[in-house]
Amino acid sequence: QVQLVESGGDLVEAGGSLRLSCLVSGSAVSSSSMGWYRQAPGSKRVWVAGINSGGDTKYSGSVKGRFTVSRDNPKNTMYLQMNNMKPEDTAVYFCALASTKKTYWGQGTQVTVSS
Repeated sequence: QVQLVESGGDLVEAGGSLRLSCLVSGSAVSSSSMGWYRQAPGSKRVWVAGINSGGDTKYSGSVKGRFTVSRDNPKNTMYLQMNNMKPEDTAVYFCALASTKKTYWGQGTQVTVSS
């Protein structure tokens, strides 16, 4: 069974940096399309960044140039490096893995950016 476990959420100051991790079991990140999503209080969950099996990355306009998604295949882990963070980045961040049958989600990790 595929499981995703996130970590790294924290309180960070505006302009600071934070790295989130998504450890995957039951599937290889190297063979999967994966992504990061976030949900602010009272808002819908929105897509933030993605990486496909070939390593190509995409970003939403709100984070482009500030966030970087990557993966470490031997560790079977996906990362989201967040730089130049803004209070608007405050949200619960979720990682997701797309299989041919369904999409798997992590439990979410809280990121709070103070100003």
